[in-house]
Amino acid sequence: MRIKKLLLPVAAVVVLAASAFTYAITQDLKIKEGYAVKFSGSGANGVFKDLKGQVIFDENNPGTAKFDVTIDVKSINTGNGLKNSHAKGSKWFDAAKYPVIHFVSSKVTKTGAGYQAEGVLEMHGVKKPLIIPFTYAKQGTGGTFHGVFNVNRTDFGIGEPGGRVDDIFKLEVNVPVAQ
Repeated sequence: MRIKKLLLPVAAVVVLAASAFTYAITQDLKIKEGYAVKFSGSGANGVFKDLKGQVIFDENNPGTAKFDVTIDVKSINTGNGLKNSHAKGSKWFDAAKYPVIHFVSSKVTKTGAGYQAEGVLEMHGVKKPLIIPFTYAKQGTGGTFHGVFNVNRTDFGIGEPGGRVDDIFKLEVNVPVAQ
């Protein structure tokens, strides 16, 4: 009887500690200022200046990771006001009709060079599977995600194929996060 009385508080502490640890693993990371979403290709280069979303990541357990992020299309900045207006217009991104670019991961795995997030990219009303390779550099209670990948704009019905603007754009993403 005495052993049962001693085990009950110990069991309660173990359950509490385990639930606190589980919470820490699944705690959202907050996207910090200083992020960069850059795109480059022949005929157009620039950045998207508005990134928001949910980031859940544990570098020791990438299977629990989840990325659900959006970019405001109107935040595009090519360094040229006329190009910005053109990019937001109906012949390209059509920001009035499709205001956000959205990526949701379905699986995150460790690779030899870092990690990769498999998921669905929705842009211009079109959803396509996408794999984003990335690294994560831990810094204190947060860190920085860095990824470089290509996207074919014509796969999403953005602009006409060919011409003076590349079909395939290189994207470089740097996203600092903190708990």
